[in-house]
Amino acid sequence: MFDHCLYFNTTALARIVEREWLAAYQPFDLTPPQGFVLRAVLRQPGMLNRELAELLGISRPTASRLLDHLDVKKLIERRSSAADGRESHIFPTEAALALDAPINAVSAEVAQRLRQQIGSSQFDDAIGAMREIREIIG
Repeated sequence: MFDHCLYFNTTALARIVEREWLAAYQPFDLTPPQGFVLRAVLRQPGMLNRELAELLGISRPTASRLLDHLDVKKLIERRSSAADGRESHIFPTEAALALDAPINAVSAEVAQRLRQQIGSSQFDDAIGAMREIREIIG
């Protein structure tokens, strides 16, 4: 019935993939969105809220809410921007730095497992196609 529906198929796929990432990040007491935000902050310490939102393709308020959760967990630290007091630079805490290698390792395991299930070529093609579609309709 919905074989050709972009919404149905992307949402159904998202639910399946979400379960994989929920299981992966559960030992760190993180949701998948929190885990991806933390990985971004670990990779680029000092980024601004708006840069994070742009990188992840989410709204600024969504980025702020995710950062609030990481702040409560003592995984990030916000420092006011000298250029614009409304924005903050985001830095990982020592606790976050301790998670850097383990969270990246489990992320690599999930990606590798999905790549094996789907097939390397089809995995890469699907990721490329989804990124292109996001750019076109985003």
